[in-house]
Amino acid sequence: MLTRRDWLRTSAAAGAALTLNPDILRALKRQEMMTRTIPGTSEQLPIVGLGSSATFSRVARGDDTSALAEVLNALVDNGGTVFDTAPSYGSSEEVAGRLATELGITDRIFWATKVNVARRGAGADPAAARAQIERSFEYFGVDEMELMQVHNLGDMPTQMPIIEELKAEGRIRYIGTTLTPRGPQYQGLMQAMRDYPLDFIGVDYAVDNTDAADEVLPLAQELGIGVLVYVPFGRTRLWSRVGDREVPAWARDFDAHSWAQFFIKFAAAHPAVTCVTPATSRAEHMIDNLGAGLGRLPNEDEQQRMIEYVDALPQA
Repeated sequence: MLTRRDWLRTSAAAGAALTLNPDILRALKRQEMMTRTIPGTSEQLPIVGLGSSATFSRVARGDDTSALAEVLNALVDNGGTVFDTAPSYGSSEEVAGRLATELGITDRIFWATKVNVARRGAGADPAAARAQIERSFEYFGVDEMELMQVHNLGDMPTQMPIIEELKAEGRIRYIGTTLTPRGPQYQGLMQAMRDYPLDFIGVDYAVDNTDAADEVLPLAQELGIGVLVYVPFGRTRLWSRVGDREVPAWARDFDAHSWAQFFIKFAAAHPAVTCVTPATSRAEHMIDNLGAGLGRLPNEDEQQRMIEYVDALPQA
């Protein structure tokens, strides 16, 4: 007898398969996804995951979330595990947790979310922070969370001890903090990396936004802190710059067959990076993104060539 869960998974897989590049799909089935070790452990994470801001968040706010079921199914069925989200991403946490339960894939996902109830000019209320964290547990339907991070360094002296406590209790496996703005604010992030026992940080990093590589990523390597990379496409900025151009032929030397793979491979190539988590709400894009975890990554000379190529394009 076909259960609702079986039907949902079959429908999600069938819907995604209609639009997938068959070459990429065959490669995903034939090759193993590249992984990186979480510093200080023996645990391996696939180098490409899924974010839930941007288009994922917009679809999560709508009435029809079937496309997101296809995305989550494509993630776990093709070698990915990491799902990055946050309470500030609208309904992303709640919808993803519900869909994962319906699809029967909750325990196949590395759940990474955030906490931040601090407001500008005011600190964080500890009770509100704890309540926000508990809602995340409820949405995902788990007793143990893989990763909880303080979002954008929000009131670290108040919120970090709370997630440290939950880690000590065995309810959270890894803790960290994030910072999506760049520039001078990186000094605050680097100080937090020195002051707290972080397992992960999350930062923006892209072929046209390499500021984090100057000091932040080397410090992560030095201190043994894992790195999640956000918005490797520069949100929509890089798509606007490349327009309808073909991916340069030389990108095939490092197995990049689409612009998505070009951008993700650049971010993943930095040795400090543990996982790159671009957001998407389309299963065919999820599959394309995962293809960046196959083959090899660009070396330093190729990375420089990628930077120079993009820098020469018109600004979006």
